[in-house]
Amino acid sequence: MTSYTSRCCIAFMALVFLISCGVPNNPYPKSERNEEIYYSTFVEEPKHFDPAISYSSDEYRFLQQIYEPPLRYHYLKRPYTLIPLTAEAVPQPRYYDARGRQLASEAPAASVARAVYEIRIRPGIMYQPHPCFAKTESGALRYHDLEGADVSGFDEIKDFLMTGTRELIADDYVHQIKRMADPGLSCPIFSTLADYILGMETYSAAIANGQADAPFPGVEVVDRYTYRIILNAKYPQFVYWLAMPFFSPMPKEAIDFYNQPAMKERNITIDRFPVGTGAYRIETLLAHKEIVLVKNENFRVERYPSSGEPGDREAGLLDDAWEVVPFIPKVVYKLEKEYIPRWNKFLQGYYDSSGISSDTFDSAIAFNETGDPSTSEELKAKHIVLRTSVEPTTIYLAFNMLDDTVGGYTPEKRKLRQAISIALNYEEYIEIFRNGRGVVSHSPLPPGIFGYEEGEAGINPYLYNWDASTNRPIRKSIEEARQLLAEAGYPGGQDRKGNPLIVSFDNTWTSAGATSQLTWMRNKLEQIGVTMESRTTDYNRFRDKVKNGNFQIIYWGWHADYPDAENFLFLLYGPNSKTLHDGENAANYDNPEYNRLFEDMKNMENSPDRLARIREMNRLLQRDAPWVFVYHPVTFGLSHQWLKNNKPSSLGGGNFKYLRIDIDQRSGSRQAWNKPIVWPIWLCLGLLILGTIPAAITIWKRERGTQ
Repeated sequence: MTSYTSRCCIAFMALVFLISCGVPNNPYPKSERNEEIYYSTFVEEPKHFDPAISYSSDEYRFLQQIYEPPLRYHYLKRPYTLIPLTAEAVPQPRYYDARGRQLASEAPAASVARAVYEIRIRPGIMYQPHPCFAKTESGALRYHDLEGADVSGFDEIKDFLMTGTRELIADDYVHQIKRMADPGLSCPIFSTLADYILGMETYSAAIANGQADAPFPGVEVVDRYTYRIILNAKYPQFVYWLAMPFFSPMPKEAIDFYNQPAMKERNITIDRFPVGTGAYRIETLLAHKEIVLVKNENFRVERYPSSGEPGDREAGLLDDAWEVVPFIPKVVYKLEKEYIPRWNKFLQGYYDSSGISSDTFDSAIAFNETGDPSTSEELKAKHIVLRTSVEPTTIYLAFNMLDDTVGGYTPEKRKLRQAISIALNYEEYIEIFRNGRGVVSHSPLPPGIFGYEEGEAGINPYLYNWDASTNRPIRKSIEEARQLLAEAGYPGGQDRKGNPLIVSFDNTWTSAGATSQLTWMRNKLEQIGVTMESRTTDYNRFRDKVKNGNFQIIYWGWHADYPDAENFLFLLYGPNSKTLHDGENAANYDNPEYNRLFEDMKNMENSPDRLARIREMNRLLQRDAPWVFVYHPVTFGLSHQWLKNNKPSSLGGGNFKYLRIDIDQRSGSRQAWNKPIVWPIWLCLGLLILGTIPAAITIWKRERGTQ
């Protein structure tokens, strides 16, 4: 009986302790709770961390914190503005003709035989600590002659005890450009670069033949801090490529270190463990669980921007002007594949920022009388901040211009595609399926890109009328669409033989909302008498169909590599046909007049002449309708009040270093929002006390009986 009483006392004390401490639900270790750590999530495991082959936004969010190309985009300014990162200045090309004579900067593209970009990087930039730089007392590289036994049991870079560093030099940038020419790496932008960088294709062929020391005239080291890239044509957009991770530096020591057979056998590679000069480095890589970035101990002194665009100062985005970055020493990404747990943890304050899914949109966002969005009352009570931004992205439906039914360039074929475009009311689609998060498109160009025009000048006149009283475009009526369909040879949706017009829509839509979206499309087309068949396949099969031209209509999109009209208008350039030339022109559109204008426009500086050509190209696209212009996405991003300096940025990266966290605000909010629910404990305590009463009575009676 004494033992029973002791157990009751222990249980009682444990319950009292729980009540005094509260019921913890914080998912992080106690040691982290008052640390300046940014918490976020990732949904899919990153496949590549090698900047020569990575071409995914999911990977770039990490890569751009670690690697540094010579240029970057200003964090706050819009439109996006190129500024130096490791370079001393944004390079200005020098142009030469075929005889080697220097030309003026405004020289026409036809006269330019060489364009020379000379990039000088700033001295004193150091690499992150890494074992590839570690040296012995004699100065030899410590880990560059490894045997299997030397790395037995090693799984990560941090398993190596010694690290080192060295200064960034021009040769590191040249080494990376040469890596992109290596056919063994399959750099995804090689074909584009080979069209412009002098001798790149020949150098690649030489590598394939085992001639690693072959000449490469398009890139050269000038001195320790200067290198030169030579193009075979005028291409003003090339400077934007210098802000992409592809053009980050790669030290030869790192590649030699990772290429050792002993390292490859342990799957310790540059594709998993990057080596950079950026503000952060990878500390933990558990792709099935979490990825942790920590501040690069060797990062130079860099300061927060002192200027931005109108409204930034009022939004508090310049409060930290001139302060040394990065502010946050550690970034933790947790794998969260399911949205609801991710959303709930954000509301509890355990993730610092979040997107919004359609499932939670109505509870998170409210619209005022003028249609402007804001956070709901629930989120306002938590001081959660909403920031919106139009993405430099275009979403579209592509008609296969090689198809006998929906393709072709006759007036009748144009009217068929125009009729379908009118019937697919994407203003309605955006409201129903995207909660208003989109800007209906009238051309391939999204807002913020040179050539995009608002108002009456920018509308698609084949699909819209301009309403001067409301100062906005009005989509043409279904009756007008039916008339166009009749003029196309399908009155009432039937051809001359009475056969119904049936079009196929190939897609990979398998999400929960796919059925309703397909039903919406089908119903819209039935309004004009067109029958739509949906052909849903897996992504690999879908890609094969697109490549082989085995489709009629597909859903497609493009996110800007850089903020220039050429990066969107090339999607409809004939020689870029997906089926015929394995390019990015999924519609296989090939209009000689459009091709001519594109060739004139692509290498021009932004100017009234360039704008005039872009307008002509847009009018051709609007008339020929190889695309159904759909929308440009608008992102709705939420963040807690304690996350400072958070501004949406769709281009560039490496922006974690600008974020700051108010620890006191976060700790106080987490405590207030996650108060322990103690009534179950009190209930258990009460039941425990009640349960001990019979035992206590029995003991009391026995003790009375012995007296």
